[in-house]
Formats: sequence, C-alpha cells, structure tokens
Amino acid sequence: MCGIVGYVGPRQAAPILLDGLRKLEYRGYDSAGLAVHDGSELAIRRAVGKLGNLAASLAERPLAGTAGVGHTRWATHGRPSEPNAHPHVAGEVAIIHNGIIENHLELKRELLALGVDFRSDTDTEIVAHLVDRELASGTGSLFDAVRAALGRVRGAYALAVIARRSPDRLVVAKSASPLVLGIGDGETLCGSDIPALLEHTRQMLFLEDGEMAELTAGGARIETLDGRVVTRAPKRIDWSPVQAEKGGYKHFMLKEIFEQPRAVEDTLRGRVVLEDADVVDAELGLTGELAQQLRRVVLVACGTSHHAALAGRQWIEQLARVPAQAELASEVRYREPVFGPGDLVVAVSQSGETADTLAAMRSAREAGATVLAVANVLDSAIPRASHGALYTHAGPEIGVASTKCFTAQLTALLLLAVWLGRRRGTLEAPRARAVLQAMVEAPQHMRSALAHADEALAVARQYQHARHMLFLGRGLGWPIALEGALKLKEISYAHAEGYAAGEMKHGPIALIDGDMPVVVVLVRDRQFEKTLSNVQEVRARDGQVIAVVEEGDAEAAAQAVHALHVPHVDEIVSPLVTVVPLQLLAYHIADLKGTDVDQPRNLAKTVTVE
Repeated sequence: MCGIVGYVGPRQAAPILLDGLRKLEYRGYDSAGLAVHDGSELAIRRAVGKLGNLAASLAERPLAGTAGVGHTRWATHGRPSEPNAHPHVAGEVAIIHNGIIENHLELKRELLALGVDFRSDTDTEIVAHLVDRELASGTGSLFDAVRAALGRVRGAYALAVIARRSPDRLVVAKSASPLVLGIGDGETLCGSDIPALLEHTRQMLFLEDGEMAELTAGGARIETLDGRVVTRAPKRIDWSPVQAEKGGYKHFMLKEIFEQPRAVEDTLRGRVVLEDADVVDAELGLTGELAQQLRRVVLVACGTSHHAALAGRQWIEQLARVPAQAELASEVRYREPVFGPGDLVVAVSQSGETADTLAAMRSAREAGATVLAVANVLDSAIPRASHGALYTHAGPEIGVASTKCFTAQLTALLLLAVWLGRRRGTLEAPRARAVLQAMVEAPQHMRSALAHADEALAVARQYQHARHMLFLGRGLGWPIALEGALKLKEISYAHAEGYAAGEMKHGPIALIDGDMPVVVVLVRDRQFEKTLSNVQEVRARDGQVIAVVEEGDAEAAAQAVHALHVPHVDEIVSPLVTVVPLQLLAYHIADLKGTDVDQPRNLAKTVTVE
C-alpha cells in the first residue's frame, strides 16, 4: 500500500507534492520521493524512512519546477531502501506506483534478456522500462506509450508517469487501486485520496478501473485502456478538512468498518500465488526447515488481537497440523512459561508497541524460540525485536476500538497457517488453493455484508437501552462472539459477555430471561446444529435472539427475533464476514446513546504500559 500525488500547473510543484504526501503518509512510510520537471530536465529526490527525511533533504536542496509526482511507500517488493524508493527512473521516464504487478517476474526476465539494467528490486521499475522502451521505439506520445506498456501488465495499479520530453503533462492510470483527480483553476492534481487534494480544489474526478488520463494545467483527458473516450463531469466535494479525513462518515470507526474490504485486499496483495497454491514468504524471515521442525505455535496478544489469535490457533492446527495455543500476553509473561527451540511465537499487535506483548515475546526469544510479529505499524518495537514480520496493510486506524486492523490480522494469520501447512506437507495443493481463493473473494463478500448495515441499525434502535447482552458462537464463531461483546463494551459502555455457545449451560444460562438480548453467530459451519440447539435453549427461556445468519437461510432466521444477514462463504473465512454486523451493531448502539465512539472513555489506542 503506497500513496501517490501529482501536480501540473503554474505553481512550484515540490511544496504541493510534499504537502499532499503528508496527507497520505498513513498509506506508507518506509520511504518517499519526488520527481519534478524544471522545464528541461527531470530531477529526482528520494529518502528512506518517514516523510520528514525527504522534507529535510528538500530543505537543503530544493527542487524547482511546475510539474511533478510524489510517492510515499510501504514495501511489498524489495526492502525499504533508497534504490527501492519511488519514483523509479528508466531513460527519460519517471514513474510512481501503488499496487502489485502480478506478472513482474515474466516481464523482468524478458527485459533482462534485452540487456536492461535494473537498479531496484521493485516491480514498479519494470513498468518504467516498458514505457521508456515504447517511447524510444517511436510509439508516439507519452499517453500512447503508457497505454502500450500497460497492455502488457497484469495486476493492480494506480500510477503516474512524467517524462523529460513532456514537461507540461502527467499520465495516470488505474486498476484496482484508488486514484482521484483534482481539477483546479489552471492546474490539475492527482492523488490516492481526497484529503491530499482538498486544499487546492474541491472539483474531483474519480477514475474507474481500466481508465487512464492525461493531466495538463488545463484539465484532464480520460480514455479507457482500449481507446474509448470517457466524458465525466467533476464532482464537488464540500467536506471540511476533518470530514475529508473521515471520508464523509460520521465517525472514524464507521469509516474504518467500511474500509475493511480494502484492508483485507491490501494485506493479501502480493502474497497469494493461486497458480502455486502458496503464500509468498519473502518477508517472513522464516524457513521451510523451521516449519517442518516446529514443536508448537504460541500466539501471544491482548484484547482484540487476542481474539484474532484465537482464530489463528484454529487455522494453524487445522491446516498445519501442529499444536497451537493462544495466550493473553499479560498473563503468559508472569506464568513462567516453558519456551524453547522448536517453538514459533507469534506476537500479534496492531500498534506493534503493546507493552505486555513485547515483554512476552522478548522472554520467548531469550529462551530460544523463533518470534514472528504480526503488526500494522512498520518498524515498530515488536517487529524490530522479532526474527520476522508479517505486516497487516490496514492503514491508520484512528478509532480506538479496532475494526479493520482486526480483520487484517485475521487475514495475516490465515496466510501464515497456509504457509505453514504447505511447508509441513499437511496442506495439499487443491485445499490450499481453495482456501486462498476464498480469501481473495472474501473482500467482496465483506462488501455484501456491509450492504446489510441497515439491519444492524434497526436492531440497535430496539436494544440501545439494554444494560446487558450475551454473545455466543462455536468454532470460528466463538472468537467473533468475544469480539462482538468487546466492541459493545468499549464504545457503548453496556455490559456484554462473549461465550463459547456450548458453555452457556454451565452458568450464563441463569442470566437469560425476556429482557436479555442474546447475539448468536449462526452460520452453516460444521457446528451449526449444535449452535442451533443452544439457540433453542435461549428461546425456551424467552431470551431475545439476534442471529447472524446466511442470506437465504430461512431456517436459521426463523429461530431469531432479529436476523443480521451475511453471504455464504467457505467456513474457513467466515470470521471475516460474521464480524461485520457485530461491529455495526456496537457502533450504532453507541452512536444512538451519544457516547464518544472514536475515543471511548478510559481507553488508549496503543497500550505501552503494563
């Protein structure tokens, strides 16, 4: 996941580009760079690390020119370094890119055979060489050269290209990565998100997949990749700066709930190889030999991350057939646990700074265990202290109650389970391919679940004054029940408890009466009939059943007073969709009660104390 911005017009480009990158720094912060055209030549400036390093370089050696592109990177291909930072240059072309070029190895082999000298490990540089070669062959304009180059590319991209021979224009294109154009007064901009452009114009054009545009100071010319002219009027965006950051949503938490499909897509991007039924392991820092010799896997985490770890434990045992356990980091560190060689300890933390998790994984590493971090913040403390890292590409999560980081963690842990299973020989290619295909399809199913948001609002209106609520689930539904209860507690301040549904009769059933709402994850998994029996036990005691059910499942819906619908998916990815209505339910109850949804009382986003 990377952020891109571009400008062409009468003003100096570098300050505008740098300001736009500040608005997009959440999309990547391991390196940054600019390419600015001074009217005769292109000048490039790049820096490793956060954007401040690039700003300091520009303060010492400013770039002059009125057209340029800027980029802030979160590495997917190639480690963070200046050669791997964007923009990438080939001949007279400079390019910035967000996304993944899926056939980059094939194209790179072809270009190497032609004598092309590569200066980076990225997939993006390949596109720069393709465009430059098209220009050198006399294809025509920069626009034509980019079109011809993209005809050879498969994958996801939002990209912007500038060339020495075209000082007054940029060419941009989009496929499965966000790109918006800003139409100003005698100037035109592009960016990955509206906030990067809003200071300069409120007139926005949104590119669709398979479209490209030529940007000049006078406006934008849009065509499809196959040459069809596109006529589209700009839309006026009347958001305030804060509203722009919220994307027009009332709260950051609601925005982040709706960003979950993209967070899952970005966490999967570049890591799934369906043809090989496998997961790319370049960043893990683990070896196949280690996977084969594992004695057990221990996942350590706190709060919402612990709920993701509970699901991860099930996936690892099912797919990799190695003993796994999920531990509360705040408890395991004081229990004198027995760690040692042969253990893989997976430290799960959204911030990468959680004090209890950091202490637990350090003690495990000191005892000889191999430690893998699952975190959302690049180069944070837990990844730095680990042997390897599996980053979740959720982007910044402003709401204190985690939503998109949770589903990104689920995605990362399922990827890890597949990787382990393939290397341990316990997961055959057909099943691995089916699991990975289900993961690739999951974001669209999550969007379908989000389309039922009004159902959660209707239930919230009826139960907004409930003082207690019980959440039940079995199998992979149990961690989701725990997470649904936690979300409600965190932001609405109502008392809620999550339980494994089979444990209800061992105590919680005493609480059930006509005033008790009971939320049940009731999808068609392997334990559906058992969970259905638990629902009937609740109904027999007049409990108010709110069931998460699959679309079209009349039998399950008939067991509930209220049904929250999700699409049918492969059971193994069900947590990615069943959690969505529970997040929405908690959000709407809190919003109706008027609590501070994004900053609930007594809670902190990053817990760096014990």
